[in-house]
Amino acid sequence: MKFLNKIDKKYVLTLIICIIVALLCGALIMLATGFNPLKAYQTMIMGALGKPRLIGNTLEKFMTLCLLGLATAVGAKGGLFNVGGEGQLFFGALVATMVGLKLSALPAPIVIVIAFLCAIIVGGFYAWIPAILKVKLNVSEVITTIMLNTIAIKVVTYLVNGPWCASSVSVTKGTDYLPDSLRLTKLISASNLSTSFIVGALFTFLIWYCMKKTTVGLQMKITGENARFARFSGLKSDRIMIGSMVASGAICGFVGMTLVYGYNGQMVDSISNEFYFDGMLVAMIMNYNPVGIIIMSVFFAIMSTGAAMMDMTMGVSSQLYDIVFSILIFLMAANKGFSAWFTQQSMQRKARAKAREKAGKESI
Repeated sequence: MKFLNKIDKKYVLTLIICIIVALLCGALIMLATGFNPLKAYQTMIMGALGKPRLIGNTLEKFMTLCLLGLATAVGAKGGLFNVGGEGQLFFGALVATMVGLKLSALPAPIVIVIAFLCAIIVGGFYAWIPAILKVKLNVSEVITTIMLNTIAIKVVTYLVNGPWCASSVSVTKGTDYLPDSLRLTKLISASNLSTSFIVGALFTFLIWYCMKKTTVGLQMKITGENARFARFSGLKSDRIMIGSMVASGAICGFVGMTLVYGYNGQMVDSISNEFYFDGMLVAMIMNYNPVGIIIMSVFFAIMSTGAAMMDMTMGVSSQLYDIVFSILIFLMAANKGFSAWFTQQSMQRKARAKAREKAGKESI
């Protein structure tokens, strides 16, 4: 009951309405292009949950979105907006791949642990750069992270298709494949779901616990809401901001590793199809609330996985998922603006009414 009392019921209601409107807009687009929206949405749900293999793919997509959304939330709660998660993911995936290829003679558990540590360290370091620039020189982290994204993706593309490309002629793109001994075990056969889901679930719990149940989370919240107040309160706000950004990058680096060791098996320049930006938008929709991010990631994972099946079986472009996603973001953003406007108008009406009432009493 305490949990229910903490829920912003007005916000949840608004979100549900916006989701319904976004889905209706998608239905109108399908009607206009000659498709049956009810059948299309039914196909989408079955394409995400109809078979164990499909459920596995949906769960894998959910965990990716969830972790990247939480990575955004960790940075934002600490006062910095990490737009560079895509680059941190790319570098984490690349380093983890090269560790696996270069140390493949060692026992698999040792290699996987080293790859994990390297991925989170590299991801965290790449997030540390814009954090330092922001805290020490007041350089916008939004601009620097966007620029660092481009650098990371271009560098990785050059390396995996150039000096570090596969030595085997049977591999036409990217690095060599990791040995089978390093590949994470599949939880559901023929799906993308691997044991990385279990580690990801543990990460998710730890992030939620840290943000909601510890003094570190409270300090991050205070710093994120007002860094100046936090500083005068005796908190080391600079260190908290940098730490939250580094943690955000480390999570992204870990996700990059799971994409390679989980199902891709090699590093390619298309390892992520802007996954971080999807996770970031999920976090923004849910106001960086960890529980909200987890729930919303389930919804978008079902839509994303199901959209591919809808495309293959009915011919409805999977871009419909992006359209519905974009409409939902627009509606939520517009709702904040309208809510603020209506609140302001209401306050002004009350102020004018009190002024008239006071003027009437004085005239008497």
